[in-house]
Amino acid sequence: MGSKASIRDVAAAAGVSVTTVSHVLNRKDGTRVSPETRERVESAARRLGYAANGLARGLRLRRSHTLGLLSDQIATTPHAGRIILGAQEAASARGWVLMLLTTGGDPEVERREIQALAQHRVDGVLYATMYHQVVRVPDELRPMPVVLLDASSTDTTLPSVVPDERDGGRVATAELLDAGHHRIGFVTNVDDIPATRGRLLGYQEALRSAELTPDPRYVIAEESDTNGGYRAARALLDRTDRPTALFCFNDRMAMGAYRAAAELGLRIPDDLSVVGFDNQELIAEGLHPGLTTVALPHYEMGAWAVETMVTLLDAPSGPRRPAARQVVMPCPLVRRDSVTAPA
Repeated sequence: MGSKASIRDVAAAAGVSVTTVSHVLNRKDGTRVSPETRERVESAARRLGYAANGLARGLRLRRSHTLGLLSDQIATTPHAGRIILGAQEAASARGWVLMLLTTGGDPEVERREIQALAQHRVDGVLYATMYHQVVRVPDELRPMPVVLLDASSTDTTLPSVVPDERDGGRVATAELLDAGHHRIGFVTNVDDIPATRGRLLGYQEALRSAELTPDPRYVIAEESDTNGGYRAARALLDRTDRPTALFCFNDRMAMGAYRAAAELGLRIPDDLSVVGFDNQELIAEGLHPGLTTVALPHYEMGAWAVETMVTLLDAPSGPRRPAARQVVMPCPLVRRDSVTAPA
């Protein structure tokens, strides 16, 4: 029957009245329902797929002071873990609890976990992605308040927060321009995602602001990993008019650029300056010399999402309700030792 099951279907399956089902699923006070009957109703609701919608409609009748953070792979991604930390600390400071569920990108797992969030009576859901993506929010989540975290949507009724990829690309390139570089290569990503488009635009804008014409020959796209960064950097550094500096799409690609420079006998930063993106500290601090990079505001985005959700839950309904905000959060530069003036 799936999500089309009605409250009457649940009542029939549990052998109780519709009123009893309503009392159990809406957690009404002052009603005498035995634990056995309650378990029978909840079991029937789960089996028929009614829980995700039926329970969600009753969530706001009583606060649980629990928020769900439903993500694709954040919990298994070290450099995105600060999203969880920011959300947890913001929730804890307000006396709220955060439930973390990870889908692994599997729609069926996601459906079951949304059902679990409803059964645990969460007051709202932070819908998060491992990296900045445009998403479609699952229909099963629609009965619940939702804030998008490191994700955006064409639905402007949903609050969302994402990093300012464009300004991050501009900041990274400006750091190299300010050091005196004019031939700046961009080691970029092949994937058509907001970060790829935004960081390229920022790179081009910074060059134009310095009255330099962006040269497409200095932009090489590869897989966004260490090997991809190595291949793209080699392609740029093998040129007779090689760049004196590289802006890399992420720190993993920058690690590949370090390897390419070493093979060619180029010292960083004396012969080649490098700037990365993401501030993956295990990489950026582990490279020698330390990598100057642009940080993604993971912690700040996680905290913002919780604060926005709590404000949303406390806001009045109707025309006095504040409009949903779509926030683009700045990405700060983290200076280390990989940038200096060109030789």
